[in-house]
Amino acid sequence: MERPCVRVARTEGEATRSRLAEADLLDRRHRIDVEGDQIYLPVSDPTAVPDDLAVVTHPVEARDRQTSPADLLGWEPTYERVGSVVVLDEDDPDRASEAAAAVMSSDVPCETVVGRASKVTGEFRTREFDLLAGDGTETVHREYGHEFLLDIAAVYFSPRLATERHRVAEQTDEGDRVVDMFAGVGPFAVPIAARGARVLAVDKNPAAARYCRENGRRNGVADRVEVREADVRDVAADADGVADRVVMNLPHSAHEFLPAAVAFAGEDCTVHYYDIQAEDDPFGPARRAAEAVVEETAYGVSVVDERVVRSYAPHELNVRVDLRLRR
Repeated sequence: MERPCVRVARTEGEATRSRLAEADLLDRRHRIDVEGDQIYLPVSDPTAVPDDLAVVTHPVEARDRQTSPADLLGWEPTYERVGSVVVLDEDDPDRASEAAAAVMSSDVPCETVVGRASKVTGEFRTREFDLLAGDGTETVHREYGHEFLLDIAAVYFSPRLATERHRVAEQTDEGDRVVDMFAGVGPFAVPIAARGARVLAVDKNPAAARYCRENGRRNGVADRVEVREADVRDVAADADGVADRVVMNLPHSAHEFLPAAVAFAGEDCTVHYYDIQAEDDPFGPARRAAEAVVEETAYGVSVVDERVVRSYAPHELNVRVDLRLRR
């Protein structure tokens, strides 16, 4: 059967397999294949594979089949997994209850199943959940070799951004000074610090700040991650202006915080600016907002990279625009 696979040299096979497994991208329903000096690793989501890996189609054998929720239901439920918690996206209560029972009886590794009970709302971007099976919404989520303790009902966290977080971390150099303006539980701050950077992680949500500190300890980078529970604009008011890199992962309203990003920036600073915009002009608003903010400052601004992170809604895209601020 032809399946999407990452193709690498056999000498790089184990390192690549571990990397894909840590990102939850390895398709475990199919067998790894070797041909000559090349190895083919089946992947579950080819669109999420990092750009430096080659994705091809290749015939691979199916493993002995595990029981999926669809096998038990006769239809495919929509869900995502955060650590040991499965989050269902089913509006009908009876359908959700049936799907939760099937998930718990299947081979999906989980301890709790919840259903979305609200949209992401409020200052802390959290949502409400209905507990459908199991007990509790706190879990440990793993990605790219790091682990994050979090409560999905108390903080905002999206497992779909794992590859994007990894891409940003890989751009960071040892000794960089980085500000994560909306740090959450540390999914940007921790891997960036693991590369030898020093990170100031700011979040106004007390639960997020608490988990961020704990995740720094869990991953052995607590000495390189300073966590502040505060409004990032208040922190920026006393900034020393030395950051080499600033992460602004607050789509919809990041433009309101651009003056704070400028206050953090050093002589030459890259700002990873996240936005959600219409597909006909997804990158222009970020560039224009940045140009307007720096007009009265000693900085010049240029765009060094533009990337679509994912589709957000019909005709809307979640994008990253990398801005370079030079004094």
